[in-house]
Amino acid sequence: MLDDLLGRAGLAQARPRHGRTLQQARSEALKQLTPHEPAGPCKPLTGSEITANGVHWFRTPGWEKIDWLWHGFSTRIGGSSRTYAVDGPQGELNLGFTREDDPEVVRRNRALMAEAISGSADTPIATLRQIHSNLVVVVRRADAGCIPLPKADGLMTADPGNLLGVQTADCTPVLVADRRRRVVAAFHAGWRGTVHRIVESGIGRMRLEFGSRPEDLLAAIGPCIRLCCYPVGEEVLSAFDSQFSYARELFVEIEATNPVRARYPAIFLNQRAPGHGVEPHRLHLDLVEANRRQLLASGVPPRSIRVVGGCTSCHPQLFFSHRASRGRTGRMMSVIGIRPAH
Repeated sequence: MLDDLLGRAGLAQARPRHGRTLQQARSEALKQLTPHEPAGPCKPLTGSEITANGVHWFRTPGWEKIDWLWHGFSTRIGGSSRTYAVDGPQGELNLGFTREDDPEVVRRNRALMAEAISGSADTPIATLRQIHSNLVVVVRRADAGCIPLPKADGLMTADPGNLLGVQTADCTPVLVADRRRRVVAAFHAGWRGTVHRIVESGIGRMRLEFGSRPEDLLAAIGPCIRLCCYPVGEEVLSAFDSQFSYARELFVEIEATNPVRARYPAIFLNQRAPGHGVEPHRLHLDLVEANRRQLLASGVPPRSIRVVGGCTSCHPQLFFSHRASRGRTGRMMSVIGIRPAH
């Protein structure tokens, strides 16, 4: 019909060289994605622990056997912040210097986190001004706590006695340890950083700076927003498509749910033919799988990659989530370090 009208006006609908309309090309591309039914909430989480100072955190299973290694993924439970607390008398473990929270409270929270992981509240934590890049910095013992913070999204060190920390509230934290050369690294991977290959770049930097071999590396992907809760726009699909041959395997189409429609279905009854009034589908991105693929592409053995924690959006009582709280939230921290020899 549209082609007929355009023809009468002496015009023609724009078509790619292979003869399909742009809309047809888009539709065929989306058909390559796997359709899914609405995703339910994640399963109950296991594997966390609470230290004597009240900090609730996650440890990577098996890494406790490495006696020289410190590491952990924080939750929102166990600190002194009241800024983002929904209810109850207890404070929370906001570890980011956000605009809403008191900096002194955040410093106390960071000391609690350091104590929970290393046994001492005085253990320094090196952090970054995260910018969703593929930039990585090498941290020396004297650099921990330096001001101003470097702009980057990855840290690594071979110096014992300090912790490396990346902050998240939905983005993906990735911790890496070289069990042979005793080198550690932490990466912050949102979707933009993942497109920029922050994890691949970081492991390449470990090889360059410290001679790390991929087969000696252990990696843990921490709590982040999961596939079930991460709808994205087509511009994100296009960005991944331009960088990764496997990009289509990282996305699925999930039926968009309407909570009002689910509760009051009679309001939405109409005279449309069956199948013509269905809910639209939205693209969802699997950041965990995207970063696992980068670890594999870097040569890390599949058996050496662990996924820790769960979906930050599904468990807002346990994790800070930018999406679940509509942008007003605290920050968790994923830390890793080298225990000093005694």
